[in-house]
Amino acid sequence: MVNESKPLVAIVGRPNVGKSTLFNRLSGARSAIVSDTPGTTRDRITTETEWGNCNFILVDTGGITLGDDDEIWQKIREQVVQAINFADVIVFTVDAETGIAPADGEVADILRKTDTPVIIAANKSDNAQRELAATEFYSLGLGEPTPISAYHNSGIDDLMTRVLARFPSKSEHPTPEADLSLSIVGRANVGKSTLVNRITGQDRAIVSDVPGTTRDALDTLIKYENRSVLLIDTAGIRRRGKVEQGLEHYSVLRSIRAIDRARVSILLLDATELATSQDTHIASHILDAYKAMVIVVNKWDKAPDLDITKQEAMEIVTSRFKFASYTPICFISGILGTGIKEVMSTAYDVQHEWQKGLPRYELRRVILEAVAAHPPSPTGKRSLKIYGVTQDTKGPPSFTFYVNRTDMVHFSYQRYLENAIRKMYGFKGSRLRMRFKGRGDS
Repeated sequence: MVNESKPLVAIVGRPNVGKSTLFNRLSGARSAIVSDTPGTTRDRITTETEWGNCNFILVDTGGITLGDDDEIWQKIREQVVQAINFADVIVFTVDAETGIAPADGEVADILRKTDTPVIIAANKSDNAQRELAATEFYSLGLGEPTPISAYHNSGIDDLMTRVLARFPSKSEHPTPEADLSLSIVGRANVGKSTLVNRITGQDRAIVSDVPGTTRDALDTLIKYENRSVLLIDTAGIRRRGKVEQGLEHYSVLRSIRAIDRARVSILLLDATELATSQDTHIASHILDAYKAMVIVVNKWDKAPDLDITKQEAMEIVTSRFKFASYTPICFISGILGTGIKEVMSTAYDVQHEWQKGLPRYELRRVILEAVAAHPPSPTGKRSLKIYGVTQDTKGPPSFTFYVNRTDMVHFSYQRYLENAIRKMYGFKGSRLRMRFKGRGDS
């Protein structure tokens, strides 16, 4: 098996050159953004998007607060270095209206020393004169600049043609097949390293550490109770490093790539600070990737001091994660080693559910019976008609419903159909991908 992660494109540059406008353009009308999940807090500087039938992760390194020149440059430099560490392609955005600024030269000096492909986007090339002036950026030593106007949507196709051409064609490192493919994600200091150590403890046989498909990632293949387990990107868990103020989004990037490459993600919470907005943010990335999820509350040994029962904690977590009510919740103490077997057993279970395929005719019968029991509400003289359903893929479970009018599918009725599938077939821990196809749709 080759476990490929989506390419990551980072937009870098000094303030006010239009990085966020370019980000919005690439993740807008021409792109298929994974929909926001109700109830989650979203950080829109990172999104999964699509261009030319190619899915990738797009990152905007904007958000630098203006201060003195030294402070601004330090923040720019930190963002560029972080982009180099994570990205497959870097889009270096410059301003064709103002020309080369000193900070552009400083960024270029750093980028020339990396092997990561760099493409210059000469933004604000709004007319022929500025397009011609964009050739000035040749002098940065990073190749031919591409004149664009993110605001007016000109030159974007040329830019993305160059970006897509630099994507890695195949994963560099074949990843061994395993009975369970697992990533462990969560906020800093929730105990990810401790959980990994418990899973890969002395009573386990570590088969090998293998390079992951993401730069400097390290996967760990172990035997756990006679079954093989591939822990995705344990290097990111083992390393400890301070995330500078203003760069918190980079702490999520490694998690996003680990989520993308695993079948199951454990979202680790801290019992002393249950279900923060950052926890729900990370959960949204798991759901957007349509991977199986298990929520695990760590440090449960502190429950007596916290004066909270498991039922009370369960109610808090369930309330904050209402958008993922199908996700199982486990409690562990990484320090004491309690609850680990339950977590691993649950991870196997949700992976099995995630990979489950349904009998075609039985699925159709279940849906048509659900429609007959609760028909869609009519809109005026028109009403939604559902003719059938098929399961397109398993792992993740994806379904296509055949209808007369896609514009009449209300969110609440979509949820009703999803619940009908779950009531019959479960799919514990898995978000269902559901699309509706009308007559004449391709």
